Amino acid sequence: MAESPAPQDFDLDRMVAHDRLSGLAMSPDGTRLVTTVTTLDEKATGYLSALWEVDPAGEREPRRLTRSAAGEQAPVFAPSGDLYFTSSRPDPDASEDKDSEEAGLWRLPAGVGEAEPILRRPGGISGITCAQAAETVLVSAPMLPGATDEEQHAQLHRHRRETSVKAILHSSYPIRHWDHDLGPAQPHLFALEQGSAEQENAAQNSTDHRLRSISAGIGSRYTGEVHLSPDGTTALMGETILEARAERRSAVAQVDTATGERRIIADDRQKDFSPGPISPDGQYAIISVSQRPVPAEPMRPVLQLLDLESLEMTPLAEGADRWLSPASWLPDSSTVLALGDDDGRGPVWRISLATGQAERVTGEDSTFSEVIAAPDGATAYGVRSSYAYPSEIVRIDLSSGETTLLRNPTERPQLPGSLTEIETQAEDGVRIRSWLALPEGASAQSPAPLLLWIHGGPLNSWNAWSWRWVPWRLVAQGYAVLLPDPALSTGYGQDFIRRGWNSWGDKPFTDLMAITDAAEAREDIDETRTAAMGGSFGGYMANWVAGHTDRFKAIVTHASLWALDQFGPTTDMSPFWRRQIDTAMEEQHSPHHWVGDITTPMLVIHGDEDYRVPIGEGLRLWYELLADSGLPMGEDGSSPHRFLYFPDENHWILKPHQSVVWYQVVESFLAEHVLGADPQTASEQLPASLGLKPLQEEPDAEQKKSGQKKSGQENHA
Repeated sequence: MAESPAPQDFDLDRMVAHDRLSGLAMSPDGTRLVTTVTTLDEKATGYLSALWEVDPAGEREPRRLTRSAAGEQAPVFAPSGDLYFTSSRPDPDASEDKDSEEAGLWRLPAGVGEAEPILRRPGGISGITCAQAAETVLVSAPMLPGATDEEQHAQLHRHRRETSVKAILHSSYPIRHWDHDLGPAQPHLFALEQGSAEQENAAQNSTDHRLRSISAGIGSRYTGEVHLSPDGTTALMGETILEARAERRSAVAQVDTATGERRIIADDRQKDFSPGPISPDGQYAIISVSQRPVPAEPMRPVLQLLDLESLEMTPLAEGADRWLSPASWLPDSSTVLALGDDDGRGPVWRISLATGQAERVTGEDSTFSEVIAAPDGATAYGVRSSYAYPSEIVRIDLSSGETTLLRNPTERPQLPGSLTEIETQAEDGVRIRSWLALPEGASAQSPAPLLLWIHGGPLNSWNAWSWRWVPWRLVAQGYAVLLPDPALSTGYGQDFIRRGWNSWGDKPFTDLMAITDAAEAREDIDETRTAAMGGSFGGYMANWVAGHTDRFKAIVTHASLWALDQFGPTTDMSPFWRRQIDTAMEEQHSPHHWVGDITTPMLVIHGDEDYRVPIGEGLRLWYELLADSGLPMGEDGSSPHRFLYFPDENHWILKPHQSVVWYQVVESFLAEHVLGADPQTASEQLPASLGLKPLQEEPDAEQKKSGQKKSGQENHA
């Protein structure tokens, strides 16, 4: 198939520079919406975020609220209409700001005025929660375990910095999470209070605010989840219960925000509990409850209605057979809006307290990541995306489910093809479905090569736009990209998850092969030119595919699990995997046992700072591919396999300039092995920054930015 011209939006430099929207906050009176927009920084090596206001009526153009070199995040409205947010921008009135690199608490007044610093502390601030009907503000922030107050915390924090000590002494599990080390500071929950000049100390450089701990005495057990009652007197917070043998479970605690008095109100040795929003009348809260997973049975999150007076819990949405997450109450406390995957989409759901039943509100081909009910009770606002467009803000009519696109600070990129849906039956008769992104011009006369993309998780679904893996970049080059949901995917019911539980190489693999067969049967697909790609669990499946079929011309495996007996004890959350992966699973479904059967060229990609799937998985995979796979090595020791290594990236390749390298290497590898390009021609797609070819004159970062489409800032700043 001839390569189709790529729309400018999917030129690599433009793609990584495309403005990205996330999150949503609504003022108590429903007249203001605020979101966060991320843009490429001046050097094109990182991203900066700013707060933008969107008109709920859809009439006014969006306007930018904040601007600084440090960026702003986590907007939250107070009942007064003031907007709180976090930022590491320096205090303009401070003569010396030693903690300027730490995120501080800022407030933008509801009326006319500039944003003002409220509080800055060593170690920064990680989260803000405001009551709906009272001026109660809670702040989540780290505190060193040797400190009993903010002054001692500041002294210890600065001592560590001045002595350049980064060592951490642990006494419990875990010690890492995703991409960062835990400790020595521990998460705490604080109430924000008015202070006085006499109360100022070295801990804080604000003029009239201080923090009072309301989670003292629980160490690192505060999970960061917190929900405030409308009157601000009570908070529900997530608390970890530590068990023997490094096990842990999640419980819910109720906290008096005035006194800090705390009691556990939801706990069970066989279950995990997570707090949800409290009703506007203060009578109820939604609690998510999940049976803890074991090898014989997966977890299943279900919603419970908690009576805050009697502490009795009543099941909700029992008949939905979907994993629902509570999001927002209607103003009259009669109904909860929830989010949850469903058949390759992620609609808004409505759960009535009167019936306890859940029903879909939205019916479009999109997935909502946020939804907030408006004060009128008839409308909601949400952030949605799909594989046809990235995140955007819409208004939802709760009676009809119809959505209206508001005037957003970002624009949709122009797609280089079309999105369709295909399905087939698995060998056990179960329906398997997938999205298929097709390039323009794909036909029986000009069939497209096929890329099978396998999602991570494994409890996940290909149903929302991701800037980490953008199929349209490959579609713009003439490939068709298959995005299937095999066994273990969410949105198809508990039995669909159970089909692949503790047996990843069984139904998930055969489901993927069945839907690939269905795609290859299409006249517009070239079944002779195919590749498989996956990251995380998708990387596990890519490794499994490599050892169990030679049908693909190439395989790309990113941040992948290779040896399950090694992965389980070294990942950042070993107890979770230990509970569900038994010895039989390690012996029967670990890809490394089949390395001798691999005859397909593989591109291995891994970041050294990946704590979820540690670098040892990639290193062992790479060595065993070279030593034991069925592909011969050259006389010079080189191999058809490749290893793309990022010393300063984690589970995801997030830095924009390195994301460009990721795509260039993947595209070169596919060009050689799928499209049949000779190695020299394929290598021309590799960037000079890898040092593998002479440096040619290229536009600098400023020139690149000048040619990029600024969908938000230029149009609406």
